[in-house]
Amino acid sequence: MTLRAQLDALPIPILQAPMVGASSFEMALAVSKAGGMGHLAGGAMAPEAIESAVAAMRARTDAPFGVNLLMAPRAQPDAAEVDRALARLAPWYAELGELLPAHPNEFAPDFESQLAAVVRAAPPVVSFTFGILTADQIDALHDAGTQVVGTATSVAEARAWAEVGADGICAQGFEAGGHRGHFLAEIEASLVGTMALTTLIGAAVDLPVIAAGGIMDGRGVAAALALGASAVQMGTAFLLADQASVSAPWRRSIQSVGDEPTRLTRAFTGRFARGIDNRFMRDLRAVETEVPAYPVQNRLTQALRAAASKADNPDMVSLWAGQGVGLARPGEAGDMIQAWWREAQEASAALQARVSR
Repeated sequence: MTLRAQLDALPIPILQAPMVGASSFEMALAVSKAGGMGHLAGGAMAPEAIESAVAAMRARTDAPFGVNLLMAPRAQPDAAEVDRALARLAPWYAELGELLPAHPNEFAPDFESQLAAVVRAAPPVVSFTFGILTADQIDALHDAGTQVVGTATSVAEARAWAEVGADGICAQGFEAGGHRGHFLAEIEASLVGTMALTTLIGAAVDLPVIAAGGIMDGRGVAAALALGASAVQMGTAFLLADQASVSAPWRRSIQSVGDEPTRLTRAFTGRFARGIDNRFMRDLRAVETEVPAYPVQNRLTQALRAAASKADNPDMVSLWAGQGVGLARPGEAGDMIQAWWREAQEASAALQARVSR
């Protein structure tokens, strides 16, 4: 079955976004069982954990699901760069009463090992963010029976994924929360809105498009499908779900968010990501271009963010969220996608009535 056919066969064409630190196994399972497609956030998982999670999903449901991997570059920073980054972070660690971490031996899980684990586990779908696979890597996944989705923030990136043999494109619009998936151009050239990006990619490549970014309810689902998307991917909308694994300060920040609260920042991880603005983002804004690239900065702030979460301090936590975060509501993940699908059907019927006058 092609990915297009697989998406068309979903009772509810909603994919739960894989969000490291926010989504959970239980969330992915609930979404798949309810008729959508849940995703396991494999980016921070060890290879053996990926295989175990895929096996556990298969044991609990026959519904389709996916795994996402982050294509982190192999980091080999020099000691001086790490020293400068730690010196910049020292006052923040001191404020929390935490010791400054030593130089890490490694900065991120080994992507090649994670990819090999996914090939062995052979989930129905696997998506990739931050880079692009080779044709040989995609062939290995296809041989295992896995469909491949590439994240694209531009038409050029979508074309690149199509050329290496991907089965579908996740069109990540400017509105999306969390890390930007751009890999061909700098951030300024990779900030296309979801509506435009979905339409442009659909016209450029003969692959199913999954619209992602700013979709928070059934009206957004209906709009994306009307633009030609085969399905939508929703992340921020799940942040208050019962199965979300967000920390207490992160959850509280979502619940109390004001108008236009999100910003793009490199401060936490060394890669641009969208989150709720806080003191760490504001204070480092003037020097955020100087922090080490992902995954180095991400690893160096890991203990800081964990300590801040434990201390219930939202000022030093990466509060990832998209532009629609003010519409986030609590609920059980499976119930949420069923409600959104009913809303989408109602919105579609109302539009049909309007255009038929």
